[in-house]
Amino acid sequence: MAAQPTGPPAAERDADRTREEILAVATREFADKGYDGARVDEIAAKMSTTKRMLYYYFGGKERLYIAVLERAYTVIRSLEQQLDVEHLDPEEAIRQLAELTFDHHESHPDFIRLVSIENIHRAEHIARSDTLSGLANPALDVLTRILERGRAAGVFRPDADPLDVHMMISAFCVFRTANRHTFNAIFRRDMLDPTRRAHYRAMLGELVLSYLRPH
Repeated sequence: MAAQPTGPPAAERDADRTREEILAVATREFADKGYDGARVDEIAAKMSTTKRMLYYYFGGKERLYIAVLERAYTVIRSLEQQLDVEHLDPEEAIRQLAELTFDHHESHPDFIRLVSIENIHRAEHIARSDTLSGLANPALDVLTRILERGRAAGVFRPDADPLDVHMMISAFCVFRTANRHTFNAIFRRDMLDPTRRAHYRAMLGELVLSYLRPH
């Protein structure tokens, strides 16, 4: 008896692979040139395909850009949700969550540029995405559970707000990558200098924990 095929059909796999390849190229193009500066023709040329093919998959430049944003945000949200911190004490769990964000933002500079570009556009494209609006809760779920355990153990202040803590972690990690060049030009210090990486990574954890500990 012939084995039954498993998984999606080949045509569907090819379409998913093509879509992912387009998004990878488009991510670099939008991150480098911004929404206004990026050209669908150039993205198609780098894919050795046609603009018509990109429109077939995404329907136009704006939908392609929104898909790029959705992909970028989904990666970090997925990593946060996969983080196994339930067996850790609350302080170590906070450190690991902060370090995960630190590592992600450092290794995904295109994500930081895309966030900066979308802020220039006052988040008008994010506002049009049902996917991105649905990522708010996953962004806070893990952090909320850690804070609840910390409050119950008496090691975190009772008024600690998960969104405030999320903002604090993001602010440090985004600033370090987004302002690397201007900070270096003014202060002659490269915040992405590998010799300072461990120092900044530990500093982030201490910064957040210093705020969270009861005073």
